[in-house]
Amino acid sequence: MMDHHLVPEHRFFAAVYDRSLAGMERGGLAELRSRLLSEARGRTLEIGAGTGANLEHYPDAVTELVMAEPDPHMAKRLRDRVRSDGDAGRRIDVIDAAAEDLPFDDGSFETVVCTLVLCTVDDPERAVAEARRVLRPGGGLLFLEHVRSQRPGLARWQDRLERPWGWVAGGCHPNRRTEDVLAGAGFWIERLDRGTINRALPPMRPRIAGVARRPSSVGSDLD
Repeated sequence: MMDHHLVPEHRFFAAVYDRSLAGMERGGLAELRSRLLSEARGRTLEIGAGTGANLEHYPDAVTELVMAEPDPHMAKRLRDRVRSDGDAGRRIDVIDAAAEDLPFDDGSFETVVCTLVLCTVDDPERAVAEARRVLRPGGGLLFLEHVRSQRPGLARWQDRLERPWGWVAGGCHPNRRTEDVLAGAGFWIERLDRGTINRALPPMRPRIAGVARRPSSVGSDLD
């Protein structure tokens, strides 16, 4: 039986989310999304799809798009966006599902996408394990996440601000070592680059982006 997580609802955060990211999108975040998502192929799952900021960046190579968002206030805005901006030539489904409990069979997707979501999930290790499970062997996890700084001074501030930051930012943990979580889940890290999210507040500036692939050769899979 599926273990359904109790997902906190963030009505106010959903209402201000797009406006709070607008400066960052103009400052380069939209370009990062577009560059990353250009690698999406085939049947694609986006976890923690939020209000649909990635929707316009998916290439024609994505044949079917499933967008999972457990928060009902985010999901309502996401469905509105799909109705107004969705690609009529591609099937797009919005589902109510937490990243830790994906209602799909093993190997269901060629691509899984997560952008600015692993900072907020209750159990990042389980969420990444689920992403790996639903990927086909050789499939790619495309990630863009803000992470713990490699600068000790800023990292200490991220630790101090973790709890109050979560209260105002929809449960975000700014100090997670997401790259370690990806490596620990048995992915091959095909590409990982570090940088900053321009115009973000300092705790969420450090970021990683890249591709993690589920192993496909005999003997390489950890299942």
